[in-house]
Amino acid sequence: MSVIDLRSDTVTRPTEAMWEAMRRAPLGDDVLGDEPTVARLETEVARRLGKAAALFVPSGTMANQLAIRCHCEPGDEIVAHRESHIIHYETGAPAALSGCMIRPLDGPGGLFDAQAVRAARRHRDIHSPRPRLLVVENTHNRGGGTLWPLQDLHHVAQAAREDGLAVHMDGARLWNACVASGHAPADFAAHADTVSVCFSKGLGCPVGSALAGPAPLIERARRFRKMLGGGMRQSGLLAAAALHALSHHMERLAQDHAHARRLAALASSIPGITLPCPADAIPTNMVFLHVDARRLGAPELQARLEQSGVLTLALDPARLRLVTHLDIQTPDVERAAAALTRAMST
Repeated sequence: MSVIDLRSDTVTRPTEAMWEAMRRAPLGDDVLGDEPTVARLETEVARRLGKAAALFVPSGTMANQLAIRCHCEPGDEIVAHRESHIIHYETGAPAALSGCMIRPLDGPGGLFDAQAVRAARRHRDIHSPRPRLLVVENTHNRGGGTLWPLQDLHHVAQAAREDGLAVHMDGARLWNACVASGHAPADFAAHADTVSVCFSKGLGCPVGSALAGPAPLIERARRFRKMLGGGMRQSGLLAAAALHALSHHMERLAQDHAHARRLAALASSIPGITLPCPADAIPTNMVFLHVDARRLGAPELQARLEQSGVLTLALDPARLRLVTHLDIQTPDVERAAAALTRAMST
């Protein structure tokens, strides 16, 4: 029995066409500055995001942390939603690498409004940290794959800049936000000074992310990338996968979103499981199941599903996350839902 892996959209394997693109890629040495395929990817990413320059990096975490290190100095403060990736999944890196503290904001689905940004303002004196950066996440992971409406994004960015803050967008799944909303990447990126994007999530690449922004900042980030051990040599192999994905895997993200809504619809009818929103309102490729703890905890449900060949991720005692992706097809969705039914009725 084949395993259905719904833990994340990072678990995909390269398609045959992607493998072929990797094999054909001309190679150089990126640290020495003559990697032609990486250079082509960086130019393409900058173009799509409407930025002056971009930098290819191993991971989304590194892209976010390079942005923080470039925007901030030790003792500065970052404003972000309390459920942000930079808080929960980057091992305390803002403090460890940049010496920054984070001021958390509240808001449904990982989003917040301009009023919350203005309410977080501090008096500028020697007693307080210097607010320096606002981070928005689009789509928002722990928010359930939610995406920022452009008008709301405009307002929060405007509020941040009124107070002298730069804006960084954690766009690990920005491609999903674009397909779900119909907006171009540059439409979202226009409201941020820097943007990180991932190729190893929805686009199905084995490795890789990028940071885009003003040319001087990206050159500064290139130096910090080397300092942190992120300089890769013949990384054109990985850049070729990303270029292939940008050309061939963008539109198909709509299939992942449809699979997520189908999975949510099937799960919503299972006793003991509720959803944070109607199944047809699932925004992108993430399904968050709220499990009735009186029947079964999320970690126990995860273990039962694993015995049936369905891999999921318990976020806490009551929430289970399922993520659709390139390697998930309609029969997998049906089989996963059937396994959920059995697991909840045992």
